[in-house]
Amino acid sequence: MSIGSVLDLLRPDFPDITISKIRFLESEGLISPERTPSGYRRFHVADVERLRFVLTAQRDQYLPLKVIKEQLEAIDSGAATLGVREARVRAGGGAVSDSRAGSDSREALGPNGDCRLRRLGVVPGEVSPEELRFDHEIRIPRADLLQQAGIDEKFLTELIRANLITPGAAGYFDADAVTLARTAKALSEFGLEARHLRAFKLAADREAAMVAQIAAPIAKSRDADARARAEETVRELAALSLTLHTCLVKTSVRASLGG
Repeated sequence: MSIGSVLDLLRPDFPDITISKIRFLESEGLISPERTPSGYRRFHVADVERLRFVLTAQRDQYLPLKVIKEQLEAIDSGAATLGVREARVRAGGGAVSDSRAGSDSREALGPNGDCRLRRLGVVPGEVSPEELRFDHEIRIPRADLLQQAGIDEKFLTELIRANLITPGAAGYFDADAVTLARTAKALSEFGLEARHLRAFKLAADREAAMVAQIAAPIAKSRDADARARAEETVRELAALSLTLHTCLVKTSVRASLGG
């Protein structure tokens, strides 16, 4: 089947999937579709299931491509099974009941019922890389931000002076600015003023600089997909960084409460 047919099969479950995304995953060695003599990609059902596994792992399990690739290598070597159908059912909250599900179960068991192949384990995270996609089309006027965030002009000015929120060149804001303003307002009810939140901003800037430093060499590559790969890397690293940060805060808070 063509790459367009693959998109039609995947889009019901993955609306954001694009041709460039599929090509990027191919360039990373996660899929290897057949090539026709004229150079066109020809996908088979196995390629689609492999793509579905990768996309599900990214969306639902927050795994970086490196880990997903290692899992696929384990599948290729016979040390694990794909289990895509089960992943799809878990995502939909249903149960595996068709005849193919029984086939998958037998694949995971030896002739005596002993477990020979292991299903791939997942490690749930806190933030998905997909949540870190930037929508440059959203332009929120100042008045709308005040209304949506439930803050007044004075409070917004304090956030801007503390460099917690930065309006665009035309004075518009993005969706993250609304969320940030709303969160800062909630924190202010505990006595935390905008100036107190600068420590969070400095920590975020350090994390962002580290992520950018890792992704910069990828962006400077000469191939056509370099920018897409760099953006994907930034999203994955940022999501992992946020998950790590959340875990560290939880651990510290629990320790401070004597837990």
